[in-house]
Amino acid sequence: MLRGRSLSVTSLSGLPQWEVEELPVEDLLLFEVAWEVTNKVGGIYTVIQTKARTTADEWGDNYFLIGPYFEQNMKTQVEKCEPANDAVRRAVDTMNKHGCQVHFGRWLIEGSPYVVLFDIGFSAWNLDRWKGDLWEACSVGIPYHDREANDMLIFGSLTAWFLKEVTDHVDGKHVIAQFHEWQAGTGLILSRARNLPIATIFTTHATLLGRYLCAANIDFYNHLDKFNIDKEAGERQIYHRYCMERASVHCAHVFTTVSEITAVEAEHMLKRKPDVVTPNGLNVKKFSAMHEFQNLHAMYKARIQEFVRGHFYGHLDFDLEKTLFFFIAGRYEFSNKGADIFLESLSRLNFLLRMHKSDVTVVVFFIMPAKTNNFNVETLKGQAVRKQLWDIAHSVKEKFGKKLYDALLRGEIPDLNNILDRDDLTIMKRAIFSTQRQSLPPVTTHNMIDDSTDPILSTIRRIGLFNSRTDRVKVILHPEFLSSTSPLLPMDYEEFVRGCHLGVFPSYYEPWGYTPAECTVMGIPSVTTNLSGFGCFMQEHVADPTAYGIYIVDRRFRSPDDSCNQLTKFLYGFCKQSRRQRIIQRNRTERLSDLLDWRYLGRYYQHARHLTLSRAFPDKFHVESTSPPTTEGFKYPRPSSVPPSPTGSQVSSPQSSDVEDEEDEDERYNEEEEAERDRLNIKSPFSLGHVPYGKKKLHGEYKN
Repeated sequence: MLRGRSLSVTSLSGLPQWEVEELPVEDLLLFEVAWEVTNKVGGIYTVIQTKARTTADEWGDNYFLIGPYFEQNMKTQVEKCEPANDAVRRAVDTMNKHGCQVHFGRWLIEGSPYVVLFDIGFSAWNLDRWKGDLWEACSVGIPYHDREANDMLIFGSLTAWFLKEVTDHVDGKHVIAQFHEWQAGTGLILSRARNLPIATIFTTHATLLGRYLCAANIDFYNHLDKFNIDKEAGERQIYHRYCMERASVHCAHVFTTVSEITAVEAEHMLKRKPDVVTPNGLNVKKFSAMHEFQNLHAMYKARIQEFVRGHFYGHLDFDLEKTLFFFIAGRYEFSNKGADIFLESLSRLNFLLRMHKSDVTVVVFFIMPAKTNNFNVETLKGQAVRKQLWDIAHSVKEKFGKKLYDALLRGEIPDLNNILDRDDLTIMKRAIFSTQRQSLPPVTTHNMIDDSTDPILSTIRRIGLFNSRTDRVKVILHPEFLSSTSPLLPMDYEEFVRGCHLGVFPSYYEPWGYTPAECTVMGIPSVTTNLSGFGCFMQEHVADPTAYGIYIVDRRFRSPDDSCNQLTKFLYGFCKQSRRQRIIQRNRTERLSDLLDWRYLGRYYQHARHLTLSRAFPDKFHVESTSPPTTEGFKYPRPSSVPPSPTGSQVSSPQSSDVEDEEDEDERYNEEEEAERDRLNIKSPFSLGHVPYGKKKLHGEYKN
């Protein structure tokens, strides 16, 4: 029997939706295994890093992360220490005595979880023997030339060995091990083949074959039930990896995935329906001041404007106060990430803005790493010219100010025609001449190695978005991750996102989608699709996502051209909003952040752990219901105030923020009342207000 208090989740109707008993964590050990523990490769790193604090609060010193050892990561991210748990300490010592290198310490992130890191290269001499073990366990062979798969086999074999040593000395405690993705799956397969007494969970964040098929521009979701899985994997030379992934799925006591759309995919690709869907969350930090995130938006927007002034020098004939900043960011997967449909929509948006003679300009950033030689000389020159003009303006201002000050002290009104001498005028004229350029502002900030074949640049050439004066949509490809140490755009990614107006992520293949989720938490509206886990999650939980700044493009049931038109409509509608409407929308977007907080979404992981214990140890644990936590019947309501976009709203929609004739509008839109209604609505379906098993923390306690 599970011991402890009974937990329940209720819907708006008040009916209990899920009820289990609290886990006795003092009698359990929890291990999470992933290749991205302390090793940033993709989105799984974000999942584990952001979830660590909530899980550590819940499990305390009985929570451990297992990952690979890389010397640089160890030096910069991990504080070495001795294991406090006797079973873990003995397991580490035993493996080190038998020719392995196992490192233990605390990961220096929020929550400071314990980490166990295996040196893969140090144990590579066992590879042939471990290949034989895998073949005996599941008849899967790994070719010698696939270095990544060989590394994963070494990692999995070390994990299984470590878990065996732990279970041999665990003194009555039960062990739960959660394995993320196929890279960690070998450890699960070997643990189950050796009948280790552990409860196992396998989580797929994206199926291996699904990612390959979508990258090949195949109509994936409409043909899920028609693929010859073995043939497709074999043709792409990943059959052995696919077999490792599928074996992991079927060996696990509980199989989970991150979204409903990926659950459908996994059922067809991996031939097992996920037991629990565990949505990805974030650590949500609430500011003490209600509108502090709006102030941050204004501050970082000004820094982006400075970059734009330099990049478009000589062609800065548009009003920066009426300029909107859009961006797309992520891995350079041209089709999967939706860069293809985004560029086509930008071409159509440019046509609409020009046709309607709009005074709005849109600057679009593509933050997608690609192979480059170095910074573009013209781009660096632009920032140098901007800085030179700034310095000249300041020196002239100081001379002007001193002469004005001296004249006023003498009781005179200075002659403004004589206050600037000939040298000052000469300097200013030379500065103006230096801003003249014969070429158009570059569309990329770096020299691309494969310029002629690059998908984004090739599409830009086809649609003709060359940053000419007549274009109302300007494009900048920044093929490098953002950094505060960059000489070009010295901003971290979070600062850049806060300074933008809209994130656009029209992905075709996106099992979850952290980029729009991060925008939501920072109060920045975003575009997503109904083929992303995040988009499906928001459609399920928000009655009118558009009113809350979540624009969901239908890429599942519409043709590509219709989807492109829908995206263009969203972008054009956003461009027509007034400043006041954008502020209202950002307030609403930021309030959705509670939906994405790990303190709420962690319940799904909690349920998966209950379920795996009941299946691995049915004589000692049980759950009264195998149904996952649900918010069935719950929808984050449409705001009662006027809609933020004028495209499909009534006459009462606010039309301008610059003209202060808004007294009656203030009566219709009351920010505090609407925020309070949203806070009540978000708490209602998640009535589990406490943080179990550890230090109790109140909602909103984590603040900057």
